[in-house]
Amino acid sequence: MDLNEKHSVATGPVWKSGLFHFPAVRKRALWASFTGGEVTSDGGITLLRQTDRRLGLTKALAKGLPDPRAPARSEHPLLALVRQRVYGLAQGDEDLHEHDPLRHDLAWQTAVERDRPLASSPTLCRLEHRADWPVAWAGHQVILKQFIASLAQPPTERILDFDATDDRVQGQQEGRFFHGYHGDYCFLPLSVFCGEQLLVAYLRPANIDSARHAWAGLKLLVGRRRQAWPQVRIIFRGDSGFCRWRLLRWGEAHQVGYLVGLAKNPRVLGLAQGLMAQAQTHFQERQQKQRLLGEVKYAAQSGDQERRVLIKAEHPDKGSNPRLVVTNLEGEAQALYDEGYCARGARWRTGSRSSSWACLRTGPVVRAGGPISFGCCSPVARMCCWNGCARWRWRARNWRGRK
Repeated sequence: MDLNEKHSVATGPVWKSGLFHFPAVRKRALWASFTGGEVTSDGGITLLRQTDRRLGLTKALAKGLPDPRAPARSEHPLLALVRQRVYGLAQGDEDLHEHDPLRHDLAWQTAVERDRPLASSPTLCRLEHRADWPVAWAGHQVILKQFIASLAQPPTERILDFDATDDRVQGQQEGRFFHGYHGDYCFLPLSVFCGEQLLVAYLRPANIDSARHAWAGLKLLVGRRRQAWPQVRIIFRGDSGFCRWRLLRWGEAHQVGYLVGLAKNPRVLGLAQGLMAQAQTHFQERQQKQRLLGEVKYAAQSGDQERRVLIKAEHPDKGSNPRLVVTNLEGEAQALYDEGYCARGARWRTGSRSSSWACLRTGPVVRAGGPISFGCCSPVARMCCWNGCARWRWRARNWRGRK
């Protein structure tokens, strides 16, 4: 546009040659056009596409999923459906009806590598209804392979963090229950992290024990890792909800270390009374919060072996506040508690909750022949199953790669 062109001194825009011309500011011309074609507000999805192409995540996932449709009568390939759904979850568009306008977005079509409208919400819904336990298993296998391939050198030690997180529901989804600890209706998905990488996202109802299926999951993860890294040292870490003697016995029998919270009970508190009394005495003398670390030997029941229990005897203004951790690791009590167990809490507060653990709200969950289609949690690991317990146990019992 010629900057020397005379403009109207009128305060409003002037229509000329298909453009709205506004008064210039010195030599800066200002005009508006409505002929820019299709625009999008989801430019970030192109970066997501580049990341996915580098990792090959959705392609590997689509290869492991069954597709019972007739190829000659299918308009949308399975890979395009998987990409559309996974990208939607990553972009925060988890509800299927949101894809009805997005399917016409050129940025979305480009990211999915299609030059025509993408799948509608009913088509994506049928994809989710086909997600059963083998699909969930295949998805988690892809995640494990990606994790193993991401490390250039075999690690010497890996820590597996188990956590049962409340996922509050929206509406009357089947499988929702009121959870007394979390104080709301929710699901209780089991998640397993290694550092900042999510390995397992397993949707469960909230009316079960926090450690349900954790033993089978641990056994499968340990077996798969030792196939790839025979010499790796594996440590199982979790809060008191995962302190189950079956888990601990299995870890001891298979050279798996553990750092697990222990719920308070009169017997173990009696063993810790000396350290707690010492912390109380120091508080009364100095009028400052006291924190002492120690350990005792504790056997849970008659005939069970004694285990090492770390004790944090803390005495603030409000009174005694002891914490207990059971472990089979060697080292000083304070180092194990502060650098080992407490590192878990710091990671959950600053890491997984804000980055890797992108927990979206769970939309309607449909039960079809037992399995559940998609849950929440991570973009790829959202597939799950209510009735998977027997299959977890069967696969764990028949795992051929265990050491």
